[in-house]
Amino acid sequence: MAHQGESRMASIRIAARVISKGERAFGPGKADLLEHIVAEGSISKAAKAMDMSYSRAWQLVEAMNAAFRKPLVEASTGGRKGGGAVLTRAGEEVLEMFRKMEKRLNEDADAYLAEFEKRLR
Repeated sequence: MAHQGESRMASIRIAARVISKGERAFGPGKADLLEHIVAEGSISKAAKAMDMSYSRAWQLVEAMNAAFRKPLVEASTGGRKGGGAVLTRAGEEVLEMFRKMEKRLNEDADAYLAEFEKRLR
């Protein structure tokens, strides 16, 4: 079974991205980051789990929050228990919608990828 975002064909794949006003608003990497934030409960732990720098993870979170009408991630600063991060309702909806769209695109693309495979070098 292929990973989410990848076709079952090993040598070629398609990738879903949401482009808004010429900017990448959302894509597989940002979706992965949101899933790690859910699993880890913080941006720093999510970044570490993805082998990504904390500053890059924050940059992506800020870009997502700026691209959408409502923020996708809500972070709290540290205290005795440390800080944390959660997805907002909007974040949960965008992530779920993206994963469904990505799955559908990949299922539809599978019918064509074998033909591309024959034609690609």
